[in-house]
Amino acid sequence: MKSFSFADRHIGISEQDIPVMLNKIGVKSVDELIEKTIPSEIRLKERLPLKPAMSEYEFADHINRMAAKNTRFKSYIGQGWYDTATPAVIQRNVFENPVWYTSYTPYQAEISQGRLEALINFQTAVCDLTAMPLANCSLLDEATAAAEAATMMFALRSRKQQKEGACTLFVDEEIFPQNLAVIMTRAIPQGMNVKTGSYKDFEFTPDVFGCIVQYPNNSGSAEDYREFTEKAHQAECKVAVDADIMSLALLVPPGEWGADIVFGSTQRLGIPMFYGGPSAAYFATRDEYKRNMPGRIIGLSKDKYGHLCYRMALQTREQHIKREKATSNICTAQALLATMAGFYAVYHGQEGIKNIASGIHSTTVWLAKQLSKLGYVQKNAVYFDTLRLQMPDHVKTDEIKTISVGKGVNLRYFDNGDVGLSVNETTSVAEANLLLSIFTIAAEKPFTETAEIPEGSVIKKDIKRQSGYLTHEVFCKYHTETEMMRYIKRLERKDISLAHSMISLGSCTMKLNAASEMLPLSNAGWMNMHPLAPADQAEGYMELITNLSEQLAIITGMDGVTLQPNSGAAGEYTGLRVIAAYLNSIGQGDRDIILIPASAHGTNPASAIQAGFTTVTCACDEHGNVDVEDLKHKAEENKDRLAALMITYPSTHGIFETDIVEICNIIHNCGAQVYMDGANMNAQVGLTNPGTIGADVCHLNLHKTFASPHGGGGPGVGPVCVKSHLVPFLPGHASTGNALNEVSAAPYGSAGILPITYAYICMMGAEGLENATKAAILNANYLAACLNDTYGIVYRGTNGFVGHEMILDCRRLHEESGIDENDISKRLMDYGYHAPTLSFPVHGTLMIEPTESESLAELDNFVDTMLSIWNEIEEVKNGTASAEDNVLKNAPHPEYEVVEGEWDHPYTRAKAVYPLESVRQNKFWINVARIDNTLGDRKLLPTRYGSFE
Repeated sequence: MKSFSFADRHIGISEQDIPVMLNKIGVKSVDELIEKTIPSEIRLKERLPLKPAMSEYEFADHINRMAAKNTRFKSYIGQGWYDTATPAVIQRNVFENPVWYTSYTPYQAEISQGRLEALINFQTAVCDLTAMPLANCSLLDEATAAAEAATMMFALRSRKQQKEGACTLFVDEEIFPQNLAVIMTRAIPQGMNVKTGSYKDFEFTPDVFGCIVQYPNNSGSAEDYREFTEKAHQAECKVAVDADIMSLALLVPPGEWGADIVFGSTQRLGIPMFYGGPSAAYFATRDEYKRNMPGRIIGLSKDKYGHLCYRMALQTREQHIKREKATSNICTAQALLATMAGFYAVYHGQEGIKNIASGIHSTTVWLAKQLSKLGYVQKNAVYFDTLRLQMPDHVKTDEIKTISVGKGVNLRYFDNGDVGLSVNETTSVAEANLLLSIFTIAAEKPFTETAEIPEGSVIKKDIKRQSGYLTHEVFCKYHTETEMMRYIKRLERKDISLAHSMISLGSCTMKLNAASEMLPLSNAGWMNMHPLAPADQAEGYMELITNLSEQLAIITGMDGVTLQPNSGAAGEYTGLRVIAAYLNSIGQGDRDIILIPASAHGTNPASAIQAGFTTVTCACDEHGNVDVEDLKHKAEENKDRLAALMITYPSTHGIFETDIVEICNIIHNCGAQVYMDGANMNAQVGLTNPGTIGADVCHLNLHKTFASPHGGGGPGVGPVCVKSHLVPFLPGHASTGNALNEVSAAPYGSAGILPITYAYICMMGAEGLENATKAAILNANYLAACLNDTYGIVYRGTNGFVGHEMILDCRRLHEESGIDENDISKRLMDYGYHAPTLSFPVHGTLMIEPTESESLAELDNFVDTMLSIWNEIEEVKNGTASAEDNVLKNAPHPEYEVVEGEWDHPYTRAKAVYPLESVRQNKFWINVARIDNTLGDRKLLPTRYGSFE
């Protein structure tokens, strides 16, 4: 008897639906559609050699057994990762809640007010704790934030400094090693010279433009950098500070002693270690540097009726607009984890955060005093949570290591024989006693257990924080679980996610994030592993990483894989640095040009510039294909300098170009590499792959093709897959002694979300993956057929079909009726839908990608919606509806407008909010009207304290 497989549950359309869809499209079978869509010369001849698909039950048992292979020691290694207590109310209602984890980046602000408020809470907490006026809403991790700080300071050089070639970045030697490694990876290709040493001895010279120090530092010492900062500013040098966010509850914040940039990790704010990630980095700076700041900024604005609301501010800074002139290539960040960290600050408030920080510090002080009595020399005069201990003459480091391992404890071991330990939020009295016992046994002294740890502090008055923080009412109101739960739910109800309806964003692949894929993330075996724990304690993670890497190599047709990049943009950058390293190794390091089609996503040129290359754009023809003659001309013109071609396939225009093999051959004949952007891999899996097509390197977006959720703007993972000649140049890590091309703080990036993709591949199997790709292409062509006679499709392939997405033409509508693509996007909200991708890659259009997860019923409802909107546009066009006061120009219609006061529009309230019967049955109520997109840019208010008054 046949039972439902996981693939049956994942793929939205049924066998009974297919004939109806094929008839509409005008083909006899799915195979015929695929044959007419994907060029035959790149089609795979055999099915992917993956293991048979598991059932959901089988996978749950498999992944739990794998997690059990991770040995959960108590880790006091520190170095950027710490055990933390995730409040259950946040784990249950945010981390495990599909409304929060399946939502998209909040570009459509009117249906994103909940997560926008959560993210501005995060920014407010960061600004308060750092004493800086401006923060973004997260970066990828602490190390990439360090690299972004270096890039930003480099861009902020004065004209005089640029003219005189000031290109030296000073990094204090007491910075975390992984942070220095990523700085080196990112800074050197941009022309920076990185100099390390002690800040105490550093002499500023005119070639120095910026410096980075850590607070407290790598050894745990809380240094007073005020005099150093003053000297830096006198030398026209910027100062960036990598600060422990929790320590700033007790230490004078860098904003109060002159820092220009403050950055770090918010992992300590209730986020599990996850073997290194994901967790949200923070980045704060001065207001005058706002247009140079990397990442997204949430700001206050007003809707058309003057109601206060939120939106993403200063969006023109972003890579998809600025392209090669962007300040950063960052796209996906860590929105879900920033949301959680912000809620952690809301839940605990000032008093709670201070109590947690004081508890950590008091425990550390007590341990230091007891260890001193045993003869251990504590090297840090002032510290927050970390002790660096010199061993007494009769105690060997190896003895400490042996005893600690026997007691299930991980400590940090310095190269010179010192031992380090970092206390954390979860360190109880019992665990403090256990720690002390390790050192007592090694010292061969009697051990006396304590029942209580007294309050204590070694923080000197001149670096002890006096200022308040977290004083806004949002940090004062929700300290009981009932109130916190209701606050989270109140915000949740303001946002559209996949839990509500299809999100048809082109080039974003908003597919199902299945519950059985997500459940393993709440297993403590995956959550509570320190990334620098000994490898023999992480057997489960090693098996997961090995298995997933092998699966991705098979799927892409490549030979090697790195999982270290923690976003798609980071994957792009990594792939380009791998190419650069390879070219250097064969004596062709002077190849510095990247050829990029005009249709490419903005991250491509931004990543190329960040990686130290120069970009050359090749044209597209009137059908949306790469202009092969123009590409060939520019490739041969730059033959000796050409490093690579970056190309997306199928193209960003949504079509499989028939000349792709010839394009790859042209590039290879010039001695260059082919880089394939994996943004549209959802149209390839099981049918073709980059290796077969001719690519040398590709990156993937696990948060697109491979079912990892978008999280409202992160987390993401951007694995890089390469051919054999590039394998030696994949990223290493400082912890292994090989930091070549290191791009992430942790050895395996955001390892904590890898179980999602592993689950997807294991449960889909080769046949399921292939069928998913076919369904994605079928769904897209069905929508194209349904909407062709009204809106029209901008680009089609050679045989008249689209790939997995299509571009809907809205340009003539604007000419004929005054209604534009933005009006359509806002009107879709009234129908309960998130807008498709707006004006990308072609201005005046909407790009739609339905994915394989949507049912025929949902596709048909979307078609009905788009045709209903078409009819509304026709009413404006033929004069039945007012050109100025109509349902489209006034969309979206918020609840308060509909239920309050007089209605002075020429159309009815029902037409405004119940345009279809299906909407009446499942209404998503919007709480703000159309938002002013310029007010919040003219006056940037990035915290909850802001006011336009």
